[in-house]
Amino acid sequence: MEMFLYGFMQRAFQASFLISLVAPILGLFLILRRQSLMADTLSHVSLAGVALGLLIGTDPTWTNISVVILVAIVLEYLRRVYRTYSEISIAMLMSGGMAVALVLMGLNDSGATVSIQQFLFGSIVTISQEQVWMLLFLTLLIIGLYIIFKRPMYILTFDEETAFTSGLPVQFMSILFNVLTGITIALVMPIVGALLVSAILVLPAAISIRLSKSFNGVIVIGILVSLFGMFTGLIGSYYLGTPPGATITLIFILVFALTGLVRKIK
Repeated sequence: MEMFLYGFMQRAFQASFLISLVAPILGLFLILRRQSLMADTLSHVSLAGVALGLLIGTDPTWTNISVVILVAIVLEYLRRVYRTYSEISIAMLMSGGMAVALVLMGLNDSGATVSIQQFLFGSIVTISQEQVWMLLFLTLLIIGLYIIFKRPMYILTFDEETAFTSGLPVQFMSILFNVLTGITIALVMPIVGALLVSAILVLPAAISIRLSKSFNGVIVIGILVSLFGMFTGLIGSYYLGTPPGATITLIFILVFALTGLVRKIK
C-alpha cells in the first residue's frame, strides 16, 4: 500500500501500535477508579502546555509534558481536599486549563493557529520520530510498572482504605498513575487531538469489559480492540481526509455498539 511509503504514516502506525499497548491498561484503571473524566481534564489542560510552548518558541511537547505533570499532582491534591465532591477539582482544572490556553493563544501571533488546531483535532503528519521514541520508552515503563505493581494497584483501585492500612504508599501511587496518564495524553495528542484523546484511552477498556470477566482478559482484549480501532482509523483518515482522532473514536463507538447488540441478541 502506497501509504506506507510515507515516513509520517510509518511513524503514525508505530505510535498507534505503542498507544494500543498502554491505552487499555490506563483506561481500565481510570474506569475502575471512576476517573474517566480525569483523562478529559488532563487533555484540556494540556492545550495550555502546547500554547505555552508555541508562545515561548520551544517544542510544545516538552512544555505540554511539564504542564500535565504539574496538573496531575495538583489534581490528586484537590481530589483529597474535596474527597466527597471530587468533581469540583475536575471542573476547576478543566475550565482553568482551557482558560489559560485561550489566553496564551491570544497573546501569540496568528501564525500559531494552525499548530494549535493540529493539537486540537489531531494530525497524522505531526508525529515526529522523537515522539515515537518517547512513546516507546513510556510504553515499556508503563508495562513494566503494571507487571510489578499489578496487585498493589488492584487493591488501591477497589479499596483505598485497605491499601492504606496495608502499608501501601497510596498517595504516591495515585500521583504516579496520574502523572503517567498525563504524559501519555501529552504524547498521544499530536495524533488524535486533545478533544478526543480521553476516548482513545477509555473506549477500548470499556469495550473489553463487556467481552471478558477476568482482569488480564480485559487487558488482552482491550489491546486487540485498540489495535483494530487505531489502525482502521488511521487508514480511513488517510483515504477520506478526515481527522484521525475523530475517525478512530467513531470506530471505537461502532465496535462498542456492535458488542452491545451482539450481547443483547445472545
